[in-house]
Amino acid sequence: MIELRHLQKKYENATPLEDVSTVINDGEVIAVIGPSGTGKSTLLRCINMLERPTSGQILLDGEDITAPKYDLSRARRRMGMVFQSFNLFGHLTVIENLMLAPMDILKKTKQEAYDTGIALLRRVGLAGRELQYPDQLSGGQKQRVAIARTLAMDPDVILLDEPTSALDPTMVGEVQAVIRDLSHSGKTMMIVTHEMNFARAISSRVMYMDQGGIYEDGTPGQIFDHPGRELTRRFVRRLKMLELVIDSRDFDFIGAGTQIDLYCLQNDISPREKNRIRLVFEELVQQILFREYDEPDIVVSAEYAPDEQAVRICADYAGRRFDPCDCGNDLSLKLIGSAAESLDYSYDVAAPKQNHVEIKLK
Repeated sequence: MIELRHLQKKYENATPLEDVSTVINDGEVIAVIGPSGTGKSTLLRCINMLERPTSGQILLDGEDITAPKYDLSRARRRMGMVFQSFNLFGHLTVIENLMLAPMDILKKTKQEAYDTGIALLRRVGLAGRELQYPDQLSGGQKQRVAIARTLAMDPDVILLDEPTSALDPTMVGEVQAVIRDLSHSGKTMMIVTHEMNFARAISSRVMYMDQGGIYEDGTPGQIFDHPGRELTRRFVRRLKMLELVIDSRDFDFIGAGTQIDLYCLQNDISPREKNRIRLVFEELVQQILFREYDEPDIVVSAEYAPDEQAVRICADYAGRRFDPCDCGNDLSLKLIGSAAESLDYSYDVAAPKQNHVEIKLK
């Protein structure tokens, strides 16, 4: 079992890990997902002590491996790491790459290390490649050798840092197949990946990282089907967002229209959908909300889900309770109705902007 207690990692210009606390149980297969730059790879490198945390503790079966006098070689014998860039020794053959650490660290005999290496090459589909050099292999084959090299140490925990990100798309499947097979071995695994379908297929648990830590943690079904927090929902649905803040009666509506056009162009949103977004924005904000509030405090967001080709528009605004459907502006409501599949209104007195409107476009 690995326990993280208030883990923090600071660099001079960034703090990717603010305060991370979690427990990784034996046998779990954990997919670590999230936007770039949110500390996913840093988390793995800290667990393996390739990066020393700025503060906090990492306990491996109750032993604090961050303690100043702890023998890190003990922990590293139990944790294998697979990197993005393979890190094979170019001057050694494939089998020599696999034999080196078991002989040097585990003190296996040459024959024992050779037999284990050959068996592992068979396991990852590279039987007969043992005498080749890394530069004679494809990227996918190199990564499979790297995985076999990690397995040669028989670690309790395997950490994989975006193992397919450096590969040609045609080679991703072969590496994923090996990792998928490995996920059934009973070993504890953590894998950083941007491949959402792959993460869902192999994991027993998913960590979504954002805002300096583990933003949401749950089963694949919870994270991918029923995310409980907004940033997770946006990420797993690959939502493309546009946000417009209207905090003055001098708001530049012409400029906002240009922002909407650019947003639609960048995300390949059809002209028909673009016109509907502009129509709803103009009618809801200019013709309804601007007439109701002398000092507008409104945030309008549009989110586009490419997989579903669906657009949702939300408006959050501060002030007294006001349902746009009760505005009495029948023309604007009719125009919104021509573009919208639904319009839902809610009011939360405890929210910073108490009024919330959600519109799903047809």
